Amino acid sequence: MNPRNTLSAPQWASYVLAALALLTVLKAGLLVSLFSGLLVYSLVHLMVPTIARKFSNQQSRAIAVVILSTLVIVGLSVGGWALHLFLRSDASNLHTLLQKLADMIEASRAQLPEWLGANLPEGAEALRQWLTGWLREHAGEAKVMGQQAGHVVVHLLLGMIIGSMVALQDVTSLDSQRPFAAALRQRVANLGLMFHRIVFAQVLISLINTVFTALFLLVVLPLMGVHLPLTKTMIAVTFFAGLIPVVGNIISNTLIVVVGLSHSLQVALGSLVFMVVIHKLEYFLNARIIGAQINAKSWEMLTAILVMEALFGLPGVVAAPVYYAYVKKELGDQKWV
Repeated sequence: MNPRNTLSAPQWASYVLAALALLTVLKAGLLVSLFSGLLVYSLVHLMVPTIARKFSNQQSRAIAVVILSTLVIVGLSVGGWALHLFLRSDASNLHTLLQKLADMIEASRAQLPEWLGANLPEGAEALRQWLTGWLREHAGEAKVMGQQAGHVVVHLLLGMIIGSMVALQDVTSLDSQRPFAAALRQRVANLGLMFHRIVFAQVLISLINTVFTALFLLVVLPLMGVHLPLTKTMIAVTFFAGLIPVVGNIISNTLIVVVGLSHSLQVALGSLVFMVVIHKLEYFLNARIIGAQINAKSWEMLTAILVMEALFGLPGVVAAPVYYAYVKKELGDQKWV
């Protein structure tokens, strides 16, 4: 940095290019690629110190990339095989699933307003016919969704490949690079650092949320004589959905309230109140965990999420914590904030 704390032309150019790249990611729907690449980049940096004890720095990064690549391939293969077995198993065939859904609807019917209950399908066969008709009516949309899912998988894999390649390039000394390349790599390093802090803080937050949810479903409700179905599934969904900021809580809470409605309206309302209270208490904990990582107050994060949602919709909500943390990191390095 210049002694007068002024930016050089290469540094200004790197900031402008970084800003354009982050904006393009949101406008072009490449957030999955960016986050998957940053995840691999962060994991490589996390693994290198341990491996470097026996190998050189460059060899350590190469070994880390090979290990991560193997884990990804094995994970995808095992996940695909597990999904295949799940779909073929007797316990999860279509008839059983429809029967469970029909039972939940029937249990909920008496708790709902008459005008709403009268429009719900009666029995598994009626539910099957309703789903079949809906799928025929929205066949075109389902095809588009299938294509989009394929694009997401491709973006995910390409992002991982790019992230691993960038991590491997980090072995090059900054002194051997031209000023613009060195400045641009520093932007990538700062973004990767902030992503690492946000993601691992989010994992801790999701774990805490999952513990509270498990206590509610496995301890509080059974003590009151209430035993909800799909308890393990709801706990798993709570953890994995909780890895997505804001949106994840909405997904898991909706599932719990809907399942609670299958027992009684009182259980559904009790579940909703419990979740609202827990998440209000978690706001202080979340602000402390994430704020400690990026030196930000809770109102700063909420404002960033609100603005990004207004500008970019759901992707903006997901990207807001990382983007805001990165911007604040860059401003802090320049002593501007």
